[in-house]
This record gives sequence, C-alpha cells and structure tokens, in this order.
Amino acid sequence: MGSKYTKRYTEELKRDTVALVDSSGKTVTAVARELGISSECLRGWYRRAKADQGAGAPGELTSAEREELRRCAERTANSSRRSRF
Repeated sequence: MGSKYTKRYTEELKRDTVALVDSSGKTVTAVARELGISSECLRGWYRRAKADQGAGAPGELTSAEREELRRCAERTANSSRRSRF
C-alpha cells in the first residue's frame, strides 16, 4: 500500500504524456517539468512504454511479462504458505 501522498495517474494520462515526449522532441525532464510531474515518474512510464513496443533495453520486461512474473510469484507464495500447514 502506497503513501497517502502518492499520486495516482490514469493509464490514459500516462499514454498521452509518453506520446507528448515522442512528438514534441523535448526531453522527458522538460515535459515533466511543464506538466508538473516528477521526471523520474515520467521516465518510468516512458521506459515501460518503449519496452511494451519492443524498443526497450535488452532484457527489459514488457508489462505483460511483468504481470505474469507477479502472478507466478503470488502463486509460489500461496503454495508455500499452504505447505507449511
């Protein structure tokens, strides 16, 4: 659970903001500053979007792969909790 001060952004805003970085030719930092968003936050959105498009860094997981990994870890944790009883 996040901090009560953590901002939540919609997927639509994230997509539009990443598209703005691509179309404007401005840096992530410049766009973040203009929109009042943390540059680290926008940088994370940008990296994930690029990975999902197949343009990420070598070995970087897509959102679908990250979600599958999360589900596998959850199943493993549930399985080991059951086996302790």
